[in-house]
Amino acid sequence: MGKYAAIFRIQLLNSLAYPLEFLGRSVMVMLFLWIFFQLWSVVYAVNGGGRMEGLRLHDTLWYFMLAETIELGRPRLAQSIAQAVKDGSIAYLLNKPFDFLLYQMSAGMGESAVRMGLVAFFGSAVTWWMVGPPPAPAGWLPALLLVLGAWMLHFCVNALIGLLAFVAEEVTPFEWIYQKLTFILGGLLIPLDFYPDWLQRAARALPFPAMLYGPARFFVQPEGALFWNTAGMQLAWMLALGSLLLLAYRGGVRRLVINGG
Repeated sequence: MGKYAAIFRIQLLNSLAYPLEFLGRSVMVMLFLWIFFQLWSVVYAVNGGGRMEGLRLHDTLWYFMLAETIELGRPRLAQSIAQAVKDGSIAYLLNKPFDFLLYQMSAGMGESAVRMGLVAFFGSAVTWWMVGPPPAPAGWLPALLLVLGAWMLHFCVNALIGLLAFVAEEVTPFEWIYQKLTFILGGLLIPLDFYPDWLQRAARALPFPAMLYGPARFFVQPEGALFWNTAGMQLAWMLALGSLLLLAYRGGVRRLVINGG
């Protein structure tokens, strides 16, 4: 595993060398959170200013902060794989003495470490200013473990979309559909607690809540049952999606046609 640790470290250092590339996305989260604050302040005021589905305004804003950190912090892995197929550079990666998928995972983690760090820093600053300090530190470490699990699920799905380039080349439409499903069924725009019961049940049968809602909800209200439920969902979906990813990769490599020969 030493070589994959080296890949992670190299990508991390490369990202730190050009922090301005990520600064725009990091600052953008401040605008998103300010808009959420204005919107949900009105919603809570109309409903008496107390709790809605067990969440205060303070909880809801910190929920959005972590959900946005997860979403904005992940790299565009699908586009990276698709571009490597289009320009033929994937031929060099496949011939290297490392596993292609583990290489992508290690490099993606190195990039995400910088992305998520910057987004969390700016997002926490503006959220603290608007609604007060974050939840109690006791739940931060378990929440970080759930964020890691969410990242792994994102990796599996994004890698699967990227591998579609082996047969379709252009993967942007698939990535767009996946992103919108994550926004809605993952609880990025509205916490699942505020959805109708039938939509909550439908969403919880899919992997999207384990990618965003579960970690963010636990962060604001750390409860043991919620942690184990989210962690169990993440593990189950990682096994399913990871197996599918391996099958798709092996099949895709066998039929790969690279532009230019």
